[in-house]
Amino acid sequence: MNSKILFTLYSKVSKLPENWNTLAVNNIFLSKEYLEVLERSAPNNMSCFFIGFYIEDKLVGIALSQFLDLNLLESFGDRDKCVKASVRNFIFKNFCSHVLLIGNNLLTGQNAFAFSEGIDKKAIAEGLLNAMTKLKANLQSSGKKVHITSLKDFENTDIIAFEKELNKDYFQFSTQPNMIFTIPENWKTEQDYIDALSKKYRDQYKRARKKADGIENRKLNLEEINSYENEIYELYFHVAKNAPFNTFYLAKNHFSVFKEILKDKFLFYGYFIEGKLIGFSTLIKNGNSMDTYFLGYDDSIQKEKMLYLNMLYDMIAYSIKKGFHEIVFARTALEIKSSVGAKPIEVFGYIKHETKLIDRCTKTIFNYLEPKTEWQERNPFKDQIPNS
Repeated sequence: MNSKILFTLYSKVSKLPENWNTLAVNNIFLSKEYLEVLERSAPNNMSCFFIGFYIEDKLVGIALSQFLDLNLLESFGDRDKCVKASVRNFIFKNFCSHVLLIGNNLLTGQNAFAFSEGIDKKAIAEGLLNAMTKLKANLQSSGKKVHITSLKDFENTDIIAFEKELNKDYFQFSTQPNMIFTIPENWKTEQDYIDALSKKYRDQYKRARKKADGIENRKLNLEEINSYENEIYELYFHVAKNAPFNTFYLAKNHFSVFKEILKDKFLFYGYFIEGKLIGFSTLIKNGNSMDTYFLGYDDSIQKEKMLYLNMLYDMIAYSIKKGFHEIVFARTALEIKSSVGAKPIEVFGYIKHETKLIDRCTKTIFNYLEPKTEWQERNPFKDQIPNS
């Protein structure tokens, strides 16, 4: 299609065209239902905008944009108590606090947009950049100066298609990879997974499961999520605050709103000891993929009971049982995710600072603020690694 792509900006899910979900059929994170979750329970420093792309009044593309005001955060993260962290926080507060992006800052992976078959990649890139320019102008007219514009997270195939358009003005970057666990077709039960592990990692599995004695793991419904809301948030916030860097904190009602709207596509598991909630994990059914989401735990019990590792094993067991093709484990905790069988998929983004002088130094600043993560990839399987 060579016709010009036009776009319309929306700030309310209720205003989206009726056929929006026809383009979100392969990604729940672009569906009206998920966008309503964001609308009702996004982090308080995040504003969401929705973009419809049209050719001659026909909807041919959809996209999600977010504006982040980092000045509204009390803390960027408390784990790193060092001069570098202080410098990083100063730079972000003063020069990088207003971020406009195409994509979803709560997720890892290409959850930014979807277009109809046959739409030229160059036209898609141009459309996304034009929409971002308009959003930036709208924000600035309302008194919100944008410091940084960005597009995230692309895999190699998208990068190749877009780099000619985006590399003109944007710095291409790569941070931590997306950890993907591929489930072989012949696996039907958790035992199939255990049998595929090498002795070292089978022993790790047995040790972790033994440590979990006394922990009850059960799925919570909406009423239960509501009743444990304060405890859930405390467990989540403890984990989030101890991350090296944060650009948002979830709203307190985020999980209950998610369950209310997504229903059985959103799974919330509570972990209990003698009736007390000591941890939780969440999963999202996204077609043939199972996406892991946020979790929380009591850190002292986590270490003693190897709770995080047991959560990963539980996610794998459930996903195999239910016939999913892959588990998206996302970023962070790369080595432990690798130790259970997840493989790294490199993802890329594009970033530009609106001040030309600073933009010339973007690569240097970015590499200083986000150095490459040093970690060792593991292969927990026997010599014959399972294939999908």
